[in-house]
Amino acid sequence: MQSRVKKLDKIETLEMPRRRKLVDFRFRSPARSGKDVVVLSSVSKGYGGRAIYRDFDLIIRRRERWCVMGCNGAGKTTLLKLVAGELQPDAGSLRLGPSVSLGYFAQQSLDLLDPRRTVLEQLRNDFPVETQGVLRGLLGAFQFSGDDVDKPIPALSGGERTRLVMARMLLDPPNFLVLDEPTNHLDLETKEMLIAALADFEGTMLFVSHDREFLRGLSTRVLDVQSGSGSGQPHAYAGGYGEWVEATGCEAPGVHN
Repeated sequence: MQSRVKKLDKIETLEMPRRRKLVDFRFRSPARSGKDVVVLSSVSKGYGGRAIYRDFDLIIRRRERWCVMGCNGAGKTTLLKLVAGELQPDAGSLRLGPSVSLGYFAQQSLDLLDPRRTVLEQLRNDFPVETQGVLRGLLGAFQFSGDDVDKPIPALSGGERTRLVMARMLLDPPNFLVLDEPTNHLDLETKEMLIAALADFEGTMLFVSHDREFLRGLSTRVLDVQSGSGSGQPHAYAGGYGEWVEATGCEAPGVHN
């Protein structure tokens, strides 16, 4: 009996994972943009003599939700950076339509957080006229509750930083969201909340994701940049991700349920 007691004393005790309380937060509707949100005309872009896009034309219209499909290196992130103004085309023109406000999320966006602040202090600084209740409600929707709101920015994990950056973007959302892998590092609960929130988003979206649930739940149009390899002319599909899967027999390679 004493031997068994000693063995039990040596067993490491694991704490039960904390149950997260889901907070219902109603995101605001963005201002209405013009019909043509972004227009690419004869755009060319390449690296080291390799053409990614050549004389490429594309019009993204209000409330369309374009997902960009293709393997690594096919030009998905390049397109998003061109649209967001992070890159300039080698030739051709790209213009945003009237009354378009653009919000761009990429992994580099995580570096925009102020390491001198806590989670709540970051939002107070970004939105000084908002009430404490609104800011805490927003943080709760993105799984920051209790003492989590007082965490210093440098102590946050990759997933927590992603949640905070998305929270900042969606409190007062722009009418055109450009998102590069927004579900990376997100847990299942937060990802489902984000999909539900963006499903009601009244603006326009252009995004890259490997998450099949995210793709199926949000896309209404598909731009297949892989099909344009060598020609610089991607193929646009009228339907969303489900229709693209049926037409091509392919699936996104990443996370899925």
